[in-house]
Amino acid sequence: MSQFFLAVITILCGGLFSLVLTGNKTLSRSIGVILISAGSLWGLLSSATSLMTGGEGVAAFSFLNVFEFVFRMDGLSAFFLMAIFLVCLVAAIYSYHYMDGHGSALGTAANYFFFSVLAASMALVVTAGNMISFLISWEIMSLSSFFLVIYNYQSEESRKAGFMYFVFSHVGVVFLFAGFGLMYGVTGTFGFDAAGAMPEGIKLAVFILTFIGFGSKAGVFPFHVWLPHAHPAAPSHISAVMSGCMIKTGIYGIFRVYTLLGLTTPAAGYLVLIAGIVSGILGVAYALGQNDIKRMLAYSSIENIGIILIGTGVGMTGVATGNSLMAALGFAGGMLHVLNHAVFKSLLFMGAGMVLHKTGTRSIDALGGLLKSMKITGTAFIVGSLAISGLPPFNGFVSEFFIYLGSFNGVGLSGGALVAGLCAIVSLAVIGGLALACFTKIIGIAFQGEPRTDAAVDKNEKGATMLLSMVALALACAVIGIFPAAFLNMALMAVGSLGLNMADIPLAPFGELTSNITFGAFIFLVLFILVAGIRALAYRGKPLAKSGTWGCGFTQPTVKMQYTGASYSGSILELFGPAVPVAEDHPPIQGRFPEKTYYKSQVNDVAEEQMNRRVVNPVLFFFDRLRWIQHGDTHLYIGYILLAIVLLLFFV
Repeated sequence: MSQFFLAVITILCGGLFSLVLTGNKTLSRSIGVILISAGSLWGLLSSATSLMTGGEGVAAFSFLNVFEFVFRMDGLSAFFLMAIFLVCLVAAIYSYHYMDGHGSALGTAANYFFFSVLAASMALVVTAGNMISFLISWEIMSLSSFFLVIYNYQSEESRKAGFMYFVFSHVGVVFLFAGFGLMYGVTGTFGFDAAGAMPEGIKLAVFILTFIGFGSKAGVFPFHVWLPHAHPAAPSHISAVMSGCMIKTGIYGIFRVYTLLGLTTPAAGYLVLIAGIVSGILGVAYALGQNDIKRMLAYSSIENIGIILIGTGVGMTGVATGNSLMAALGFAGGMLHVLNHAVFKSLLFMGAGMVLHKTGTRSIDALGGLLKSMKITGTAFIVGSLAISGLPPFNGFVSEFFIYLGSFNGVGLSGGALVAGLCAIVSLAVIGGLALACFTKIIGIAFQGEPRTDAAVDKNEKGATMLLSMVALALACAVIGIFPAAFLNMALMAVGSLGLNMADIPLAPFGELTSNITFGAFIFLVLFILVAGIRALAYRGKPLAKSGTWGCGFTQPTVKMQYTGASYSGSILELFGPAVPVAEDHPPIQGRFPEKTYYKSQVNDVAEEQMNRRVVNPVLFFFDRLRWIQHGDTHLYIGYILLAIVLLLFFV
């Protein structure tokens, strides 16, 4: 644990020194990047070593001889720490050129300070060993990420996103307090060790309460409403950290509480599986309907949280039915997808950040043809898109394939396990198809074709640290996909901390099958690149004729004749009907010589609409009726205070 705490302290020093050296913006940024990167690398190496060696550690600190802060590292903690430190390392390096000229010196230093606090608090959350340590670390994580969301506080959009995130964070923590409070009331201790001895009914109640609290942070539908607002508002490297790491602390909490409670009832698995199916399908459907590139990636995060929960639900169902193979495959797939999503979603957010940094717009329909001038960014984004779509030979395929295997293993059972396996298989297939449609949309519209506006014309991709970070993550997507054995072993070691007897479960054939599929796809990809290279060499130096695409006799095409995001996804979204409502605004075309017209469409989030209608608007109406209390008279305010004190005296 000493190496872990030294890494955390190094990260915090990076943020603190960056704030102290505000007077010199370049030095402040450099110190922040160097120390946060060094601490993250240190933490990555120490957590990987701890996971591979099976080492565990405990550290306890007393506060005023009243409370005790306990931190414990096991296989589950070490695996999540690897994802946290990896993404924070790459994000810190990426930020050096991204933050160059991005805001004032004080704003940049504050960004690094809260970035370091966020990284450190996430690490403390996944190692917290009792309720006090966990909740304090959780609150620090929520507050630091709130300040990062409102980094561009001059923007009304950022302020709204920050407020929404703040509210949802604290509504979620209320459920965590309720769950932990119930646990404390039964066990009489702030520690987690006695949770397994509680009655089964209390265990299930604690799990449901904490699942809502953790689900709010993870972006589980319908508690996801804050996420599509907060992620686009934050700087792109912070969006990568929030999507790649922070929302995974909710997944960690679900894993940890499930492990501590030792639940054997199938109800927990069904709850998680249903939440995963709904989040996965609706998350990617909403992503498909977005025109904002970062908002689309935010909804895609909800989709991937759904995939992780599907794997987790399959694993829980396997435990409840006594099928250890189904449990191990489901848990391993879900666990590995935590790491895989951290890698490819960070890559995609960084690619979107480069696009935003150079073009100044997040609108997909305002882009086009970027692959011609931003080859490295475009290629890296394509790799991330293939990975997130679950296609071999990239990493997304490996984890989803293991979830498929676990689900197929459940089909061989009967009753609830059979239904759970079938639902998981069908939902994964639907999610995969929609994800492919979603990312072919953004690749085709933003990176291919012709520039739709001046914002996308002749853009460069200068920024060495930004390019280096994207290339490193793209290579990681390929390495994990082509050589998955080591990473599967890491996931299985993390699963081992859940109490399964891994030695008796024959997983080696499944690992070999996965490796063979991804390696075959890799050979095909290499051959394709080789043929393309030979063709390029053969035509080098030869004149090539270029002409416009044949337009059925029309000789003057314009960029407006290309597909838009709405036209590409409209027919698919129609399949989801009222669950994904599309609001259209276009006047009817009338007359032989119609006037200039327009077309606007927007996909409305049903959860957000219902929440506004049934919760937000009534609350605002109620408080509007109480505005007469706020009249500005100091004497009456003092009277309110005295009245409150007198009333409290009757109850204390």
